[in-house]
Amino acid sequence: MTNLTAPLVMGILNITSDSFFAGSRVISNDQILDRAGEMVREGVDIIDIGGYSTRPGAADIDVYEESDRVESAVAPLNKYFPELIISVDTFRSVVARRAVEAGAHIINDVSGGNLDVEMFDTVAELKVPYVLMHMRGTPQTMNQMTVYPHLVTDILRDLKQKADVLRSKGVADILIDPGFGFAKTNVQNFNLMHHLSEFQLLGYPVLVGISRKASIYKTLNITPEEALNGTTVLNTIALQNGASVLRVHDVNAAVEAVKLYMSTANFMN
Repeated sequence: MTNLTAPLVMGILNITSDSFFAGSRVISNDQILDRAGEMVREGVDIIDIGGYSTRPGAADIDVYEESDRVESAVAPLNKYFPELIISVDTFRSVVARRAVEAGAHIINDVSGGNLDVEMFDTVAELKVPYVLMHMRGTPQTMNQMTVYPHLVTDILRDLKQKADVLRSKGVADILIDPGFGFAKTNVQNFNLMHHLSEFQLLGYPVLVGISRKASIYKTLNITPEEALNGTTVLNTIALQNGASVLRVHDVNAAVEAVKLYMSTANFMN
């Protein structure tokens, strides 16, 4: 995972009823399998399952409900798509453990270990890759925590300190996510994108999750449903600035962006 030869596409599969983009929500087993099958046909590399909505102000649910939602997707995906790499989007170590035991391969923690002191030890014990994202507060409070003395430096410092702790515990595969939209204003998100290449200095693959977010649709005065074109533009900029993984709602568009980026990059070497 730490030596990616080409950017990967991570498709979003939300087992929730309140994620900000309605097109990512699935509930029943049939919906889960249909959507996953569509992403596989479109060329997805990883499917990221979320059982807890982390949009700003989203309702809190207990750990057991989240875990049940996640496992309801992991089990059938393992059965019908055995070659698929499954990531689980959770900040709870109990959910992470149960998901991996059910067949998940990667833990994607939006809180970067802030919301569960057991997460780093759990990931180390499970020996799975870990996406370390930057966030302040909780999904319910993060929009009130957007003041940074030095935005990029502060985030880099936080991620480096946590990555060092993870390495000291034996976690071998780490991906870095600057956390677009999490405790950042829209202006700060664009600043982060401009400086994205600096995150490569940490020495880990960089994951970018900007798909259909407010930075796009509020800037363009449109809805999340209309934000695919803007997403593709920013994903392309992210690729140019060193992104190794694109986390997206729309797999086909991202796969095409990666193919065209790689075709162009071949002439730059």
